Amino acid sequence: MRTSRRSTARTTALALVAAAALAVGATATTPAAGAPAVKKQGPTSVAYIEVNSNSMLNVGKYSLANGGGNVFDIAVVFAANINYDTAKKSAYLYFNPNVQRVLDNAATQIRPLQAKGIKVMLSVLGNHQGAGFANFPSKTAASAFAKQLSDAVSTYGLDGIDFDDEYAEYGRNGTGQPNDSSFVHLVSALRSNMPNKLISLYNIGPSASRLSYGGVNVSSKFNYAWNPYYGTWGVPGIALPKANLSPAAIDFGSTSSTTAASLARRTVSEGYGVYLTYNLDGSDRHTYMSAFTRQLYGSDAVYTP
Repeated sequence: MRTSRRSTARTTALALVAAAALAVGATATTPAAGAPAVKKQGPTSVAYIEVNSNSMLNVGKYSLANGGGNVFDIAVVFAANINYDTAKKSAYLYFNPNVQRVLDNAATQIRPLQAKGIKVMLSVLGNHQGAGFANFPSKTAASAFAKQLSDAVSTYGLDGIDFDDEYAEYGRNGTGQPNDSSFVHLVSALRSNMPNKLISLYNIGPSASRLSYGGVNVSSKFNYAWNPYYGTWGVPGIALPKANLSPAAIDFGSTSSTTAASLARRTVSEGYGVYLTYNLDGSDRHTYMSAFTRQLYGSDAVYTP
């Protein structure tokens, strides 16, 4: 059982995206603008932000006392949705008003993070409508949704896409059940559309167990995969190097600092390269954060409002 989990990101107002995908670098220490980021030694730290209630800018407020590097390397906008158009019988990318607000205000909500060298990704989540990453009825349908994703990355100047296969409610609205080809086609098309961007897997749901089809295994097309159960240790079941995996996952609101430190210590001792966090809010969290940054980077965290 998960000890904590995020809420779904949904409500009104349709937002389809357009524009061609752009190819830019995807290293965690290369800023989109401004001076080069201070590099640090240690795992890549990831922060999911619930933009329904918190600001993306919180991610950029933490640095390391020793050396001044960013605590976080990747910030994830949580979350866009995969919705279902019952008239057209097709999936489409949807942004609720809070996600749309972040994207529309990328100059003030996303670019400041990228200028610090923090990559900004968009998480995509099911929305109780039957559409999911694992039930596209054809390669054409999967490719069409992949284009919507890559267009969003290009339009808003993002650094990649995160897949979170929850809350789809497969079968609802007459949609199909998960099939073996859908996610493979989707990820293959997305990687083709944006060869130099980030793609990550929140290791849960039917898609996470359907990574191979027709002689194609899409595991290597992901940059990262992480454990979806906060406060626990679980190695994602995907064929990626340890440097690209986060068996540790913590929730700022429910994981104790002792557990956070223990999971960070284990991350380093067992040679894994990613540390996942969720639900960073606007409070000063540097004391809690220091419990795991000492283990990951040998330094306390510093908060700068």
